[in-house]
Amino acid sequence: MSVMDRIKAEVEGHPIVLFMKGTPQFPMCGFSSRSVQALKNAGAARFHSINVLEDPEIRANLPRYSDWPTFPQLFINGELIGGCDITVELLESGELARMVSEAQKPA
Repeated sequence: MSVMDRIKAEVEGHPIVLFMKGTPQFPMCGFSSRSVQALKNAGAARFHSINVLEDPEIRANLPRYSDWPTFPQLFINGELIGGCDITVELLESGELARMVSEAQKPA
């Protein structure tokens, strides 16, 4: 499976996916930490995360897949939401809570 197929499978296989530096328990950069906090504050009981520092192939190719140059990258229901600043803005506006709630509804 190519790295692009692996990224696509991760994005499409989970309702909320955060590609980040580190893990939710141990973020390795401030932007990743703030994104995790924003998701938790928005009511994300659980979400899938991928530590790009442990997978150099994903780290190198995700910006090409998403057309977004930086990390973290948040995907909800297969759609790129954006990075830390956008995630925090959506939290502050209340929109992130709505998006998280929709994504966590049982099928």
